[in-house]
Amino acid sequence: MSALRPLNVVVAGTGFGRVYLDALAKQDPAFRLTGLLARGGTTSRSIAAALGVPLYVAPENVPDSTDIVCVVVRSGATGGPGSELAAHFLRRGIHVLQEHPVHHDEIAPCLKAARQGNAAYAVNTLHPNLAPARRFLAVAKVAIQQQKPAYLDIACNSQMLYPLLDLAGRALGGMRPWSFGEPMAGQGGHPLTTLHGCMNEVPLCLRVQNAVHPDDPDNHSFLLGQMAIGFEGGVLALPELHGPVLWHARLHAPRTAEGRLITSGPATERLAEPSTEMLGPPPGDSWHVAFEETWPRAVLVALHDLKDSIDDPVRRRAANIWAMDVSQCWNEASQRLGMPAIIRPDIPPPIPLDALHAAADSIASTEGTRL
Repeated sequence: MSALRPLNVVVAGTGFGRVYLDALAKQDPAFRLTGLLARGGTTSRSIAAALGVPLYVAPENVPDSTDIVCVVVRSGATGGPGSELAAHFLRRGIHVLQEHPVHHDEIAPCLKAARQGNAAYAVNTLHPNLAPARRFLAVAKVAIQQQKPAYLDIACNSQMLYPLLDLAGRALGGMRPWSFGEPMAGQGGHPLTTLHGCMNEVPLCLRVQNAVHPDDPDNHSFLLGQMAIGFEGGVLALPELHGPVLWHARLHAPRTAEGRLITSGPATERLAEPSTEMLGPPPGDSWHVAFEETWPRAVLVALHDLKDSIDDPVRRRAANIWAMDVSQCWNEASQRLGMPAIIRPDIPPPIPLDALHAAADSIASTEGTRL
């Protein structure tokens, strides 16, 4: 495939597919949006018209000159035809980036179709490619070179389980072997269910809000995703997928011959390090920025990874194995958790940020005085 021209990309789906369209609107010279595949409703027609690209209402109508199709249509795991679409294009020799979640029983025929068409295929879990998550992965790699992880903590909602397990596997340098124990429901109304297990020989604690609003599945979660890796020297934490990345140095002070802790002076150099250090820039972007900038740029990272694998059989094979591992791990964890509970809560009221700042500032203003 020529590297002298941008790759022609068609996006299938106009729901979450809008994030992919926003990604291609960033004018990355490696890619060019050349069409939209949708059912032909009013929304898809207006989007195609606004973008100045053709609207295809059947996969057979997508031209063979297409290099990549981004399949952002629900897979069979969530009741959609996304995997059938992916296999159709792969058999035609068109490379496919498919949005998660995808069951491993659907990935297998997609890989067969990819071999038939000599095409590259990848499942996009999006969130591990967010800039803060990539920063977390970079730091984790360095930390693991120094020390073996002691434990891994993950907290997420049920929809984010797939990408969080992907992120965990990347952070640990692999997923296998993995295992999950019996679920422990939250007590006293606590909304998170706990699974203990192991990933890549690292003890794992997974807490999941296993509940969904059937008419509003993208809302009503207490959190998207959090992750922490414990080491002998401290804890590397990603308290929110949009950052920041934090390093919590482990407290350890020497003792005198009488058993008293030594908190200053010789042999206490490690106590001079910050107890918590932010690695990289601080967070602060709004959800508007996340939707318009952060998420689309994560899509571009996935597209570049797919592009790099097109002419590299080794990368392609590794991506295929990884996609199967992530899906199988997710499936086993999901089976342990069981079906999400159905919830129909009211719209959550916001807590005014000004009030939180005022409360924090009231403590800062009294430092150095007796309360």
